[in-house]
Amino acid sequence: MPSTNQAHGKTRQGGGADVSSDKASGQILSLVASGRARSRSLLTDLSGLSRATVHQKLGNLIDAGLIRETEETLPSGGRPTRTLDINRDFAVVLCADIGEQHIRVALTDLRPTILGEISETFDILRGPTAVLEWIEEQFEVLLASAGKTAGDVIGIGIGLPAPVDYANGRVVGPSVLVGWDNFEIREHLEQRFGVPVYAENDVNLLALSDHRLRRSTVSEMVFVKIGTGIGSGIITEGRLYRGAQGAAGDIGHIQFAREPAPLCRCGKVGCVEARAAGWAIARELRDEGIEAQNARDVTNLVRAGQPLAIHLVRESGRILGEVMTSLVSILNPEMIVIGGTLATLDDHLLAGVRELVYKRSLPLATRELEIVISPPDPDAGIVGAAFLVVEEQMKEGNVESVIARHSLRSA
Repeated sequence: MPSTNQAHGKTRQGGGADVSSDKASGQILSLVASGRARSRSLLTDLSGLSRATVHQKLGNLIDAGLIRETEETLPSGGRPTRTLDINRDFAVVLCADIGEQHIRVALTDLRPTILGEISETFDILRGPTAVLEWIEEQFEVLLASAGKTAGDVIGIGIGLPAPVDYANGRVVGPSVLVGWDNFEIREHLEQRFGVPVYAENDVNLLALSDHRLRRSTVSEMVFVKIGTGIGSGIITEGRLYRGAQGAAGDIGHIQFAREPAPLCRCGKVGCVEARAAGWAIARELRDEGIEAQNARDVTNLVRAGQPLAIHLVRESGRILGEVMTSLVSILNPEMIVIGGTLATLDDHLLAGVRELVYKRSLPLATRELEIVISPPDPDAGIVGAAFLVVEEQMKEGNVESVIARHSLRSA
């Protein structure tokens, strides 16, 4: 049956709207989905489209049920303002955050708010087939619990702790995901659920989540994760930047010409990760007879006042500072955001980062640069995956298929 949506205080009937997949509809939908355009005037300004075109295309998208326009009264009083937003109930998103020792799956709406989740310790060395089959089973559980079916799903987002060829949806080694190289992740999940699947590097998803939730007005940003491993996600002009093959931001495997050159998990020597990541610090602590296996153990030791752990974390900050100096010179970001397990040790970590960045970068590049810590957020990987799916599906060229699937579901 046709869907109904509130707009301008009236009920509009959906299902028969003329929504084209042309640039205008995709542009409008993308601006609203990203939160950049919450009003018609902003939509006109940011899109560069005429008011008449915005009025027509926006009306069609409201009729189709993808966008809602509601009236909000400001706390200060005065006339209510009309606010645009994605209709969060139009569809749902399935997401999976695959870690080195755990997997978390969730169901979200389009805003995205988590509607249900399942988390479990899982040995990813069992291989991609076992991992993806478990994820598929949990997706079915989540859908059933929410009273939804595969027909309600707009897309699937998967976060992976490895380099990902985004265009093809495949892990490219070397990585901690042994046996995943070039495995057909998208095809495996698409066969089961019949919707688009987006596989992405986990740090890119953390960058996307942090930007959209906390810093959407920042145009140029670098998110650096330092935990068990090290990586970064780059936001430029408000969008995730992946580079030619999806390898942009892989700072953990920049090599330093400095002795000693420790062995990295990737098989090379002298990588940043082999000097400054949680697993590398834990290795050095074990060499000195101090028990530590990962970044969380390192964090606990620092908080307990263990001198060597404190020294190694501070040195890690200085190493990261050297790397970020290069990032600042090349990218000139407005903001560097540091997240991950070791980022919770900001007093010890951040001092070294700031010292090197402000000392070695040109004044013009650092004049307005902010270096901040991202608060711990266990939902960040899931939320980033959901944002990715929603924004990809709202792009020009995808609108028509999204509406068509919804119309079939509602028929």
